[in-house]
Amino acid sequence: MAKNQTATGKTPWFDESTDTPMLSEYARKLDSFCDAVADGRVTTRELEEQEERLVSLMREVEPLLSPEAHEKVTRLLCEVTAYDLMQALHMAGKARPKTVFRG
Repeated sequence: MAKNQTATGKTPWFDESTDTPMLSEYARKLDSFCDAVADGRVTTRELEEQEERLVSLMREVEPLLSPEAHEKVTRLLCEVTAYDLMQALHMAGKARPKTVFRG
């Protein structure tokens, strides 16, 4: 993600012109994500590997945070997770057939 960094050395969380969150865009560019979805499905092992990467990064970052920052990042992670779950449910609902089976 280094090529996306600003002059402050931080990767921006929002698109400057639209104020849209950029995390999904960055996630779609991760080698691990691209490799996992290349065949159109995600295996149990690929999901486990992603969880391992997530847990490793959480363990690395957590001790760096002040108590106040820790609470805010915890809330951020929970909100991102809730958003992802809601988005998946929304997409699944849209993919459901509109007609009712009348066998």
